[in-house]
Amino acid sequence: MTRHFLDICDLSAEELRAIVDDAHARKKLRQGWPKGQADADAPARNRVLAMIFEKNSTRTRFSFDAAIRQLGGQAIISTALDMQLGRGEPIEDTAKVLSRMVDAIMIRANRHEDVDRLAKASSVPVINGLTNMSHPCQILADIQTIEEHRGAVEGKTLAWVGDGNNVCNSFIHAAARFGFTLNIACPDRYKPDMNAMVFASEARAKVLVTSDPREAVKGADVVMADTWVSMGDLDHDERLEAFQPYQVNEALMKEARSDALFLHCLPAHRGEEVTDGVIDGPQSVIWDEAENRIHAQKAVLAWCFAG
Repeated sequence: MTRHFLDICDLSAEELRAIVDDAHARKKLRQGWPKGQADADAPARNRVLAMIFEKNSTRTRFSFDAAIRQLGGQAIISTALDMQLGRGEPIEDTAKVLSRMVDAIMIRANRHEDVDRLAKASSVPVINGLTNMSHPCQILADIQTIEEHRGAVEGKTLAWVGDGNNVCNSFIHAAARFGFTLNIACPDRYKPDMNAMVFASEARAKVLVTSDPREAVKGADVVMADTWVSMGDLDHDERLEAFQPYQVNEALMKEARSDALFLHCLPAHRGEEVTDGVIDGPQSVIWDEAENRIHAQKAVLAWCFAG
C-alpha cells in the first residue's frame, strides 16, 4: 500500500513518534559530515523525488533537495508554471504520468484538495510540502527542535500567537498525536480551521483558543509565531491592524517560563509578529528549527519508501 504523508492527523501516534525518532537519529549520525554525503543506509538509493512548487519557497525547496540527496537519491524540481499542470492539465493526469517517471512526489500547493486529488491518483508516495490548510513537515521539524533542547514534547505546553493558519492547524493535529497542550491566541476573525478543532475535540486533545496572548503564553514551555500575512492573503491592511496586539515581544515572552523556547517557521517580518530582541535572543532556536526541516523530511521520505 502506497504511503502518502499528507497530514499529521492521517498517521498514528506510533508512526509519528517513529518518524521523529528517526529524524533525531539521522541527524546525530551525520555530525561533522559534508552536507552532500549520503547516509550510511541510503534508503533512497537510486530513487527520484519530483518536487512541484505552486508557491515560492526557500526552506522547503532546499531542505527537500538536501534530504533526498542525503538519503542517496535525486530530485527533479519544477514550478507548476513550468509544467502542463500550469496550463490546465488535470492533476490526476499529472499524477499518473509522474508515477511512471519518479519514485515519490512532494508538492507545495495552493489548495489542499489538489494534494488530496494528486495522492488519490498517484501510485507513488505524495508528500504535502504545504497547502492553504496544513504544513505537516514543518511541525515535525519543530517537534524535533523542541525535543533537542527540552526533551520529550509530551506533557509540555506550547503557545501559538497570531494567525490561526495552516501551520497552526497542523499543530492542532500534532497536539492530539504527541500529547502536548496547545494554547492558541488569535483574533476572532482569524481562528484556526473548524475541522481541525473538531478533530482535536474528538481526539480529546488539550487545545485552548483565546483572544488574549498573555493567557496563551502564561507558563508556556514554547512560544511560536508566524507571519501575519501569508502568500495569497488579500487583506493585508486588515490583518496588520487586527494582529497588532499579538506581537511576540520581550514583555510577552516574560509571561512564559523563564527557559521557554521561541520558534518561528520563517520567513519572519521583524517588527511585526516578532521583535528583533526575541528572534535574535537567547531563547530563539529558529536556526536549529530551519535546519531540522532536512532531518525531519528525511525521516518522512524514509517512512514513505519503507511502505
